[in-house]
Amino acid sequence: QETRSNEESTDESEEDESEEEPKLKYERLSNGVTEILQKDAASCMTVHEKFLALGTHYGKVYLLDVQGNITQKFDVSPVKINQISLDESGEHMGVCSEDGKVQVFGLYSAEEFHETFDCPIKIVAVHPHFVRSHFKQFVTGGKKLLLYERGWMNRWKPSVLHEGEGNIRNVKWRGHLIAWANNMGVKILDMISKQRITNVPRDDISLRPDMYPCSLCWKDNLTLIIGWGNSVKICSVKERHASEMRDLPNRYVEIVFQFDTEFYISGLAPICDQLVILSYVKEISEKTEVECCARPRLDIVQPLPESCEEISSDALTVRGFQENECRDYHLEYSEGESLFYIISPRDVVVAKERDQDDHIDWLLEKKKYEEALMAAEISQKTIKKHKILDIGLAYINHLMEKGEYDLAARKCQKILGKNTELWEFEVYKFKEIGQLKSISRYLPRRDPVLKPLIYEMVLHEFLESDYEGFATLIKEWPGDLYNNTIIVQAVVDHLKKDPQNRTLLRTLAELYTYDQRYGRALEIYLTLRHKDVFQLIHKHNLFSSIRDKIVLLMDFDSEKAVDMLLDNEDKISIDRVVEELENRPELQHVYLHKLFKRDHHKGQRYHEKQISLYAEYDRPNLLPFLRDSTHCPLEKALEICQQRNFVEETVYLLSRMGNSRSALKMIMEELQDVDKAIEFAKEQDDGELWEDLILYSIDKPPFITGLLNNIGTHVDPILLIHRIKEGMEIPNLRDSLVKILQDYNLQILLREGCKKILVADSLSLLKKMHRTQMKGVLVDEENICESCLSPILPSDASKSFSVVVFHCRHMFHRECLPVSNTVSSVQFCNICSAKHRGPGSAVLEMKK
Repeated sequence: QETRSNEESTDESEEDESEEEPKLKYERLSNGVTEILQKDAASCMTVHEKFLALGTHYGKVYLLDVQGNITQKFDVSPVKINQISLDESGEHMGVCSEDGKVQVFGLYSAEEFHETFDCPIKIVAVHPHFVRSHFKQFVTGGKKLLLYERGWMNRWKPSVLHEGEGNIRNVKWRGHLIAWANNMGVKILDMISKQRITNVPRDDISLRPDMYPCSLCWKDNLTLIIGWGNSVKICSVKERHASEMRDLPNRYVEIVFQFDTEFYISGLAPICDQLVILSYVKEISEKTEVECCARPRLDIVQPLPESCEEISSDALTVRGFQENECRDYHLEYSEGESLFYIISPRDVVVAKERDQDDHIDWLLEKKKYEEALMAAEISQKTIKKHKILDIGLAYINHLMEKGEYDLAARKCQKILGKNTELWEFEVYKFKEIGQLKSISRYLPRRDPVLKPLIYEMVLHEFLESDYEGFATLIKEWPGDLYNNTIIVQAVVDHLKKDPQNRTLLRTLAELYTYDQRYGRALEIYLTLRHKDVFQLIHKHNLFSSIRDKIVLLMDFDSEKAVDMLLDNEDKISIDRVVEELENRPELQHVYLHKLFKRDHHKGQRYHEKQISLYAEYDRPNLLPFLRDSTHCPLEKALEICQQRNFVEETVYLLSRMGNSRSALKMIMEELQDVDKAIEFAKEQDDGELWEDLILYSIDKPPFITGLLNNIGTHVDPILLIHRIKEGMEIPNLRDSLVKILQDYNLQILLREGCKKILVADSLSLLKKMHRTQMKGVLVDEENICESCLSPILPSDASKSFSVVVFHCRHMFHRECLPVSNTVSSVQFCNICSAKHRGPGSAVLEMKK
C-alpha cells in the first residue's frame, strides 16, 4: 500500500526541507494515457504544439490532445514502435517498428509510403517541411542511414547517407542539417552540399550503445546538444572562412560546452540558456546492499565551458521505476510552451515551468506570507488562482497565531484597505483575544469610517486599563468617530472613583471641547492650569466666559493673560479687568503697567492709583512712570514719595513742580552726591541754583573738589576759588586746578579754531559771490521791463536804447527806472527793495 501511494504521487519531487523553490512542477498525463498504459507499455512519443503521438510496445500509435485524451489510433505493427516523427506542420507522420516496417503518411490526406526492411528500423525522421512538395524527404536508420526522396512519377528513391559503423541509434533533422548517432559517435550532414561536416566520437565506449542510447536535441538551427552516457556536449555549427575552404566542407562544428554528469543521460532539452537533463539513476539498497534502479532525476543545469552549475534537481516517482533501464526513459519537449514530457513504459509525466501562481503556492506553503503578498501585488494582472485579499487575510491570521499582534494590526491598513466589513470583522477577532489595544493605532479615521460602536469599544478598553493611552486616542481621533456623550459619561464615572486624576480631567476637557461645551472645558483647564487654556479662549471666542475668571487666568500665567486682555479690550473693558483685580493689587499693577507701556493715555484715570501700586510692588519703574505720565497728580505723587522716603522720585517731583532749590537741597543733604547735584544744576541751567550749590559746598572739601572738576564750562571757577577759606585742606586740589586750566586752554583753542574756520568760510563765500556777480547776464527778446512790461529790447535794433540789469535779474529801461533820491551813485532794484529783500546793485548798463 505504501509503494502504491508513492507511485501515485508523481508530481512531488524529492525535496528536502530546504528553502530552495523548485523550478518545475509535475503532473501525470492521465485520461486516455492511463487506459493505454494499463494494457500496453509506452515505447516512444513525439510532441507537436497541437497534439501528442504515442507509440507502444504492441505496435500501436495513438494521437492524443494535451490532456491525454485519445483522438486517433493507428495499428502499425504487432511489435514495438521504435520512433515516431512529425513535420513542423503536424500534417505528416513517419513511424518505424522493430519488425522493419516504415510508414510515412498524411494525417489529413491519402498520401502514404510503406516499406518493410529485413532488419529492425530504429529511427525515422521526416523533413521538417515535408508538407511542401519539393521537401518530400525522410530518413530511416537500421544498419545504414537511408535518405528517401520522392521524384518523378511520385516514386521514392532511396540513397545511402552512411553505413558501416553499426546500427543507427538516433536521428534529429533541423532545417538543412541532419544529426545521427551510431555505435561510433555522432555525425552531422549538410543537406544542401550533401557533405558530412563533423564526427563527434563517443567518449565512453565501454557502455553498450543499445542499453545507454545517445540523446540528440537541436536547440536552434545551428546548435546541437549531445548526451551520451554521462557526457554532455553542446556543438555549434559555423561557416568556414573562404580562405580555409580548400577541399573541406563549407561548415564546421565547434564544441562550445562540454561536461560530465553524475548519472547516465536518458534525454535532454533546452530551456532558455540552460539544459533540462533526464537521468537514469542506480543506487545501493540499504536493506539488500545490492545495486538497484532508483527514481529518475530531472535536473536543470547551467552549462559552463568545462563544467555545469546545478540549478535544480528533482527525483520523480514514476510507475515501475524499479524495473526500468536507461533506454526505457525518453524526454520530449514542446518548444512553444516549455512543456517537458518524461516517458517511461508505464507512465507519462509532464513537467512545466512554474508560473506566478505556483510561486505564490510555494511561498504560502513555506509560510512566507510577506513575500507571497508582494509577489501577488506585482503580478496581480497575470495570476489566476490567487487573490491579494485572500493572501493578506491569511497573513494576518498567521501573524496573530504567532502572537505578533502589532505587526498583524499594522498589516490590516494595507490589506483591508477601505473594506469596512472586513475591518469590523478583524476588530472583533482582536477583541476575542484581548488585543484591541494593538489595532487601535491603525483603525481608519476617514475614508472609510467604521461604525461608532467599534471606536467606543476600543476607547472603553483603554479607559479600563490605560488612562494615558485613552487620552492619546481622544487627542488623535476626530470627535465625530464615536458618540461623545457616551464617552463623556464613562469618563465622569471613572472620575468619581479618582476625582483628582489629571489625565482624566484633561481628557474630559477635550471631550467637552469636541461637544462645544467650552465653559466646562475652560473650568477644567483653569483648574489644571493647562497651557491650552488661552488657545481655547481665542479659538472659540470665550471672552464672555472668562469675565469672572480673570484672577484665575492671571494666577496661571499673568504675562499671557495680560496680553490676551489688552488685545481684546473691545470684549473685556479695562474698567472690568481693574474691577475684577481689585482684591489682587499685585495683579492689578501687572495689568496697568502693561497697559501704560502700550499707551500712556488709555488708563489715565488709573494713574493716581498706579503711583501707590508702583511704590508698593515695582519701585524701579516708578520714576520712569512719573516722567512719562502727563496725567499723574504731582501733589499726590510727592506725598507718597515723601512718606516712603523715595529721594530720587521726590527730587524729580520737586524739580517738576518748580521747587528746584528744595530738590537740590535734598540731593545734597539726603543723597550727599555732588555729581548728581552738579548734573541736576546743569539740567536746570539756573545761575541762582549754581550759587546755592557753591554756598552749600564751600565748607565741604570733597564737594569743592567735585565742583572744581565739573563746573568749569558752566560757572566761572574764580567765583568758587575766591570763596574757599584760607588754610582749608581740599583733596586733589592741584589736579583740580590743573584740570581747570586745561579746560580753559581747551576752550581758548576751540574758540580760535572756530574763528579761523569762520574767517576762511567768509572769504571763500565772498570770492564766490564776486565771481558770480562778474558773470554776464543774458538779455534777449523774451525779457521784459519790470516797470512798463514791454520787451526789454526794441523791435528796431538800429535805434539807440539804454537798459539797466540788476544782479537779482530784474531789468528796466533806463527811462523807466525811477530817479534815485540818494546821493550815492549806486542804484538798487526797486522791486527787491519793496519786498525787503537784499538790494541788488546794478551790474550792467547797456546803451546803444
